[in-house]
Amino acid sequence: MAFVVFFVLGLVLNVAVLCNGGKTSTFVRKVEKTIDMPLDSDVFRVPPGYNAPQQVHITQGDLEGNAVIVSWVTVDEHGSSKVVYWSENSKQKKYAEGKSTTYEFYTYKSGYIHHCTIRNLKFNTKYYYVVGIGHTERKFWFVTPPEVGPDVPYTFGLIGDLGQSFDSNKTLTHYELNPQKGQTVLFVGDLSYADTYPNHDNVRWDTWGRFVERSTAYQPWIWTAGNHEIDFAPEIGETKPFKPYTHRYHIPFKASGSTTPFWYSIKRASAYIIVLSSYSAYGKYTPQYEWLEAELPKVNRTETPWLIVLMHSPWYNSYNYHYMEGETMRVMYEQWFVKYKVDVVFAGHVHAYERSERVSNIAYNVINGICTPVKDQSAPVYITIGDGGNLEGLANNMTEPQPPYSAYREASFGHAIFDVKNRTHAYYSWHRNQDGYAVEADTMWFFNRYWHQVDDSTTDQ
Repeated sequence: MAFVVFFVLGLVLNVAVLCNGGKTSTFVRKVEKTIDMPLDSDVFRVPPGYNAPQQVHITQGDLEGNAVIVSWVTVDEHGSSKVVYWSENSKQKKYAEGKSTTYEFYTYKSGYIHHCTIRNLKFNTKYYYVVGIGHTERKFWFVTPPEVGPDVPYTFGLIGDLGQSFDSNKTLTHYELNPQKGQTVLFVGDLSYADTYPNHDNVRWDTWGRFVERSTAYQPWIWTAGNHEIDFAPEIGETKPFKPYTHRYHIPFKASGSTTPFWYSIKRASAYIIVLSSYSAYGKYTPQYEWLEAELPKVNRTETPWLIVLMHSPWYNSYNYHYMEGETMRVMYEQWFVKYKVDVVFAGHVHAYERSERVSNIAYNVINGICTPVKDQSAPVYITIGDGGNLEGLANNMTEPQPPYSAYREASFGHAIFDVKNRTHAYYSWHRNQDGYAVEADTMWFFNRYWHQVDDSTTDQ
């Protein structure tokens, strides 16, 4: 009888209606125009030497984490698509052969874009790698993740809507110098903002690649496509969406049964990461819908307890920017997120920071009028981290009063850290650019929805 009472009480608490909004930060960022760094900035410097590889970046190359895709650009001539690599404790050098591609966009012609997948790597091992074989060689390194397992600790960085402004540089520097030391960046879309320039000036794709190389060459960035990756410009004859993005950034989408690089999944340490596309069809019967419907049941929470979803357009957003743009996708997929107990959803698009309570809004059926978000301990926390610092500036106009589902919001640039401790606990922190590198402006202990489903809210209800 006691169990029945406890169970019923748990259900009541699980759907308790939110009644009080959270916290709107009192921090006021000095109002300054966000300006892109000029083309002669040192962060855009072309590496010296004939045909030197530039814009080097890596991402996970398979489903499990023991492969890496290495990408780079050569300009003077094609050069080699080969990568030479070796582990820290081995003198035996191996090589992998890649492929290259080029593209044209209006009057722009790209350099030679190389992609090479290194496979069968050992887990939790430091590797060195060299690109530019036969011309100017450049050497970098990366560390593979631990083997997938339920209690494997791992630290993710979160960055979105970065761009290449002076504020963007501050965001990346803050992330690099954060003492928590993120091991992999989960990037929630909007990379270079080249499309904001006349004729979508693709030179700004090149400068962005050189700007972020100081991080992307040494740790994987897990890519999400945003609206600024679409590059659809029929007025200048460019009618193939995502052309620069798909040529420059390769993704292991086939490993998870996806048919396109815009939605896919990977496992990394104790996390299962699902990337969705806000700008591809997601209605019923579409490829993305059918893929996600089949993907979620595959997640084995005894192997990868932490279920993380990345997308660009947020579902819960209390800023008067891009308001309700994610609503139709939310209606399609939110019930699945609750059913499969997604732990956290990271999005960008809105150029500010916000963290929600665990809420859902899945009861509405057109005629019942039940359309208010309610507290739901099976639902994810929704975090908007589109505050990387791009030239479009901050979103600082908020809806008032703060809605009950919003736990914390602030119009500042920054980044976040999601630090998985074990199968039950993860520590989350958001860091604004104006603070010291170790300062945490917003924090939360996450309790895993599968292994430790207790209330982890941070506001009084």
